[in-house]
Amino acid sequence: MTPQSEDEVWRQIVASFNETAERDSADQPWPDSENVPVEPSRRVVKPPEEFAEDDEHEDDAREEDDEGHYVPPPPPPLPKLDLPAKLAWLALFGGPAYLLFAALIGWNLEGWVLFTAVAAFIGGFVALVVRMGDGPPNDSGWDDGARL
Repeated sequence: MTPQSEDEVWRQIVASFNETAERDSADQPWPDSENVPVEPSRRVVKPPEEFAEDDEHEDDAREEDDEGHYVPPPPPPLPKLDLPAKLAWLALFGGPAYLLFAALIGWNLEGWVLFTAVAAFIGGFVALVVRMGDGPPNDSGWDDGARL
């Protein structure tokens, strides 16, 4: 294509942008491979009581099918927190929660109250980080894994 013919093609495309199509889409054939079969709607019908015995056999069959599924063990209980850890968590969440509550209510807070809430947040965070520790647990024993 020459540059002049490309420019002419683009002008034709732009000029025909808002025009309607020559053929109506209803005239175009729909391919049979695109037709989706219509599934009948399903109803739940309660069986009569005389067939209740058959339901028990079906339940047994379902239980046998479920036999291969993995059921995880219950999770271990949460560890008990000592008083300093409880106070650190309370300070970490209590300081900002008090400030948010006071702001929503519209209380006028004095400087020492703001300082106390922010100091509680920072102190709670620092206390929890310090208590985390960075070494192995004390009860890990003499074997601390493979070494190369």
